[in-house]
Amino acid sequence: MATPTLQAALSADRQHVIHPLHHPSAHTAPRVWVKGKGAILTDLEGNDYIDGLSGLWNVNVGHGRKELAQAAARQMETLAYASGYVGSSNLNMIALAERLAKLCYPQINTFFFTSGGGESTETSIKTARFFWKALGKPDKVKFISRKLGYHGVTLAAMSATGMEQYWPMFEPRVPGFSHIPSPYPYYFNPAFTPSERAPTPGIGAANLLEQEILAQGPETVAAFIAEPVQGAGGVIVPQDDYFKRIREICDQYEVLFIADEVITGFGRTGRWFALDHWGVQPDMVNFAKGVTSGYLPLGGVGVSDRIRDAIHSVEPAKRYMHAYTYSGHPTCCAVALANLDVFDKEDLVSRAAETGAYLLGQLRRLEKHPNVGEARGLGMMAALEIVEDKAARKPFAAERKVGELIHAETAKRGLWTRARGDVYCLAPPLITTREQVDRIVTILDASIAAVLGR
Repeated sequence: MATPTLQAALSADRQHVIHPLHHPSAHTAPRVWVKGKGAILTDLEGNDYIDGLSGLWNVNVGHGRKELAQAAARQMETLAYASGYVGSSNLNMIALAERLAKLCYPQINTFFFTSGGGESTETSIKTARFFWKALGKPDKVKFISRKLGYHGVTLAAMSATGMEQYWPMFEPRVPGFSHIPSPYPYYFNPAFTPSERAPTPGIGAANLLEQEILAQGPETVAAFIAEPVQGAGGVIVPQDDYFKRIREICDQYEVLFIADEVITGFGRTGRWFALDHWGVQPDMVNFAKGVTSGYLPLGGVGVSDRIRDAIHSVEPAKRYMHAYTYSGHPTCCAVALANLDVFDKEDLVSRAAETGAYLLGQLRRLEKHPNVGEARGLGMMAALEIVEDKAARKPFAAERKVGELIHAETAKRGLWTRARGDVYCLAPPLITTREQVDRIVTILDASIAAVLGR
């Protein structure tokens, strides 16, 4: 197929494609990507950009990996697809589940496969309700998540998502979902007042979950859903004692803890899974993105042995009636296995921890700017909080669109990523070099100066 001109490609795009988060005003001059290599994306006009968000938080091993393409081709030639419904299986699905059991939290050894993160959220929601029904507690159907949390945009997942801009044009939301404030240390810690029950900001933020469980009625709450590090909400790293208290609260009130590790899983934070940073285990873990580094769509939910046993224990008429056509897709699982081989061969989890520490250290040099309130991150996830008044931690008015302007300037200079309002997010591939990190920081420095001055 001949490569079209940019004008022809954009004309066809406007006529025939509806994009995610679609509005024509946001698509007046899009990049048309044609190539990726390592941490670099190339557009149709031949311009190179550092991929500052690993595609969409997912291309962990970098672009252009021939070993992943070859794994897909070999499997497609042998058995491209077969149903994974009960009564059928395939060797790649079995091998991937077995391998994940060795990488995941000790109490999670069993996996259901999906096609992506939204499906994983939907699966964990349904599985939590199934679990409590199997245990004779059918009233436990409610879910609590957090403001600024992102869990997908299918209807139940959207209802769990705590970013309000995703709701209005699709409401009413699914009943039974509520949200507590994010622990967001940049804003939460300075406003926190210690007390006997909440001696630290982390415990204070976690105790908001207890308050919400009591308000809803513990006998009605099925699960709490949380990202270990809130990604799309602005790379919000919690206080060190936050999740230990969350685990205690969930145990006290018989509420399942669902870790949404769609972004944070598979080395992104410098650990295989991010709750390891705080020595906490969830009851379920949602994953996607990094499991195949985005080369093919695949996700899943890992469940604790207790939940697995509940699924196995019910009578046939009350079985786990949850299914996807592409659950355990042989080709997607083959690519996931090849992807994990790359992780092992190149020690990418340790590399993410080391390069991520360097990235955060370099970004903190930008805190000298009067409008950079904070540089923060964990592993290869980082963000800059851009504010109008640093001393008062006062954001810019939304209508000024400062984050959007900074993003436009970084794009001009060869860095492509996303912002949440005036929070500039970064999650480059785990194979990003220190030289590329330095280039990211140089571009950001110049772009902030271009928008806000020195």
